[in-house]
Order: sequence, then structure tokens, then C-alpha cells
Amino acid sequence: MMRRNSHYTLIIYKKKEEMTDFEITRGCDRGLCRQSVGRQDRQLNTYDWLADVPGNQEETDLVEVQFKNTRKGYFHNVNHLELKKGDIVAVEANPGHDIGVVTLTGRLVNLQIKKANLKSADDIRRIYRHARQIDMQKYEEAKSREHDTMIESREIAKNLGLKMKIGDVEYQGDCNKAIFYYIADERVDFRQLIKVLAETFHVRIEMKQIGARQEAGRIGGTGPCGRELCCATWMKNFSSVSTNAARFQDISLNPQKLAGMCAKLKCCLNYEVDQYLEASKRLPSKEVVLQTQDADYYLFKSDILAGLVSYSTDKRIAANVETITAQRALEIIEMNRNGEKPLTLAEEDSAKTKQQPIDLLAGENIARFDKAKRKKKKKRPMQAQANQQQRPRKKERNDRQQRPNQQAENNQ
Repeated sequence: MMRRNSHYTLIIYKKKEEMTDFEITRGCDRGLCRQSVGRQDRQLNTYDWLADVPGNQEETDLVEVQFKNTRKGYFHNVNHLELKKGDIVAVEANPGHDIGVVTLTGRLVNLQIKKANLKSADDIRRIYRHARQIDMQKYEEAKSREHDTMIESREIAKNLGLKMKIGDVEYQGDCNKAIFYYIADERVDFRQLIKVLAETFHVRIEMKQIGARQEAGRIGGTGPCGRELCCATWMKNFSSVSTNAARFQDISLNPQKLAGMCAKLKCCLNYEVDQYLEASKRLPSKEVVLQTQDADYYLFKSDILAGLVSYSTDKRIAANVETITAQRALEIIEMNRNGEKPLTLAEEDSAKTKQQPIDLLAGENIARFDKAKRKKKKKRPMQAQANQQQRPRKKERNDRQQRPNQQAENNQ
């Protein structure tokens, strides 16, 4: 085994004159296979599960290139460069060129183009070359100007009295163009703003309006579930979310819990709505009252996915709550329609057996770990000598006490 260009190379000899090299990538690739498809290190990462399939790279010359945050573009590899995930390339832009990172190659790029809804062939430009040292120096210079440009542009927009928020600024790799991403609730006339920005920064200005969800995806973050935001990892197309999705799933209509990092309703509310709608069709109506010989029962709550419904004898409070299956509730409704009333809500054949939770610590003492072992105090040397001197004195006293007792026994 020998080291070569931060890769480990294994050389296996088949015959005397033949040998085959197998490269195990490490370092920046961090993938499960040699094409770096495993670990996600960029936003909107796509798992290339066809990376190791023979002929995948020759299937198409289209390449997916990612720029700052979530901005992606698709380009033709007209120069037939050997590209893999993680390579930094210089691509065609208008005007000049831009610097990006290759994030996908092969057959899956065609599916990504359909997903991005690119209909015009003019939107797909060319890849020039691998990024050189001069390109990277200019790229680093452009990136160092973005934060200061964003702060200054916000002051300019504020002085012009425009009701808009400039959330991010992205410079092109050759410093000839800057994209300003802004958020506005109303339509904004920023023609004067473009003139002032062009005079101040001496670059070509492009304004792009984004929503609150797109801004959260560009910035990134961690959601209340503990995972990275969906809009920053895989979600590109945003569908409208309403409070009806929360009602169908019996979720509390608490605005603080329903809102995401973008202050809008969470996109994940739509993930399981279809399953809840399908399961709710098998539940009885909320307005139907179940009549038994004991009392009338009103719907108190329902577990949609488990198919369980709880009924109470009072409309407003939980009184004599009985939990039965949805199938049993439908049977009672059918009996009431026929003029029959069962004895109880529970099935007559089966006895009522309430499942109580098992307490694993029922016979254990909770304070068993609180008892600390008493440490024996070490005797000091002076105390040890005093104890040795007292021991013969105690023996003499005991002997004196035993002598009269022995004499009395002898006289008897």
C-alpha cells in the first residue's frame, strides 16, 4: 500500500506483467463509493446511485454545477473533461465566466433538468475548464466582497424608502456581475436602486425576488425535529400549506409550533395529509351519537392512524370515557338505525381488559444509588500509640475484676 495525492492506492498483481489499480477515495470526497455519493457536504445534495454503473458518464455530456447556497445550473461538457463530484470548474456566464462545483454527472442529470423545468436549450451553457489558480484567486476576492456589499446595499435601499429586504448577495466568479436576492411583500420599483448600486459597486446588477422559504433554504439551519431543513437539503418546489393540513391530523393550532424557521407554516405538514385523509374515511362521523341502554355517548377524541375512538357521556367534559375501535362504533351506529341498543359500548363477548403500563421499577428502591459507602478514617500515628498504651491498662482492670469472682467460687 502506498500514498498518492491524498488517496490510498491498492496494487493487485494478476499475472507477472499485469496489474490493476483501485483507488479508495478519502479526504474531500467522503463518499460510500469512489464517486463520492454518500455524505452530504452541500445544500440540495443528490445521491448519485448510478455512479458505479459502467457507462454512466458516457451516457450524456450534461453536468450539474452548484454555486453559492442553493443556486444550481446545468452545462454541456463540450471539451470532454474528466469530471467527478467535487471538482471546481469554470463555466460560461453572461457576461464572462463563473466558478462552481460539480455536484452530479451521468444519467441522473437529465432527470434533474426535468425537475428544474428547463424548457429552453439556451439555458444550458458550456463548461470551459477546470478552475485554475488565477480563477480561484479572483473567486476568493469576489466572495470577500459579498458581506460588505449586502450591508451597504441595505442602507441604500433604506435611504431610497423601498419596502424590501436584501437577504443575500452573490458575486460572479469573475467579479463582473452581482446578484441581489431580496424579499418584498408588495411590488417594488427598484430602477433607481439598480442605478445607485451600479454606480457604487461598478458591476452589472441583477435583482432576484425570493420568498421566505427560499431564504431559509439559502441560509440553512436545523428544524425542531433535529434534522437539517428540508428546503436546504432536498426540497426545491414549494407547495402551498394551509391550516387544514393541521386540522386533518388533529394537530393543535398553535402558531408557534406550526411555524417553521421561515415564519411560515411548516412544509412537513403536507407530508402525511393523504394518509390521514385516507384513514379518516374509516372513522365514524363526529356528529353521530351512540345510544346504549346505559346512556348516550358523544365523540370525545379519535386516534386516526390507530383506528380508535373515545366517547364520553358529556358533550363538553371527559366523563365515563370509553375507547373502542372504529369498526365497533360503526356496528353500534348500524344497530341504532335498526332501533336496537347494546348494553355497553364494548363488545359483549369480550371482557373489559384494560392494558396497564408495566412499571419496570415497581419493586426497586429509587434511592438505592444515593447511599454512599462510609470510608474508614485512617488513624493518626499519635492516636495509634495512645491506643497501644491503653490496651494493657484495660487488661489489668479486667483481671482485678475477675479475681474476687474466682475467690467467691472457690469458697463455695
